[in-house]
Amino acid sequence: MIKVLFVCTGNICRSPTADGVFRKLVRDAGLEDHISVDSCGLSAYHVGELPDPRSREMAKSRGIDLTDIRSRKIRRDDYYEFDYVLAMDDGHFHDMRRQAPASHHDRIEMFLDYHPTMAGQSVPDPYYGGANGFVHVFDMIEEASSSLLSHIREKHGI
Repeated sequence: MIKVLFVCTGNICRSPTADGVFRKLVRDAGLEDHISVDSCGLSAYHVGELPDPRSREMAKSRGIDLTDIRSRKIRRDDYYEFDYVLAMDDGHFHDMRRQAPASHHDRIEMFLDYHPTMAGQSVPDPYYGGANGFVHVFDMIEEASSSLLSHIREKHGI
């Protein structure tokens, strides 16, 4: 089983959106027995909460339900358990590399490194922006998720 973890600040906007989008791609490809998906945040600000209503609304408009996702804080065990630990921005990436055991740094990557044209960039935080920010972020996440799934299928032969 390949395990994928998406990480942002509070686990209410970017990472749960990526979680929902990627889970749908995995399900549509019939790979649920081969790939598991989760998300979390670096902070505990929103533990137990649903994703931001704007994230849920945006996802719902694209046929994705985020209501089964609850915010949680990253755990030390996540660095051991997950094969892909994907940071939504460079701040998350650097914080996770400081927290994770050195032997697992290779599992921590920038999520947009899987985007066809945005490698090395951060997914902007739509929390303080308007509705268009959520649309823009969702589009980025969809493209990167599709490329990520192709990468995993190719690398792991599934």
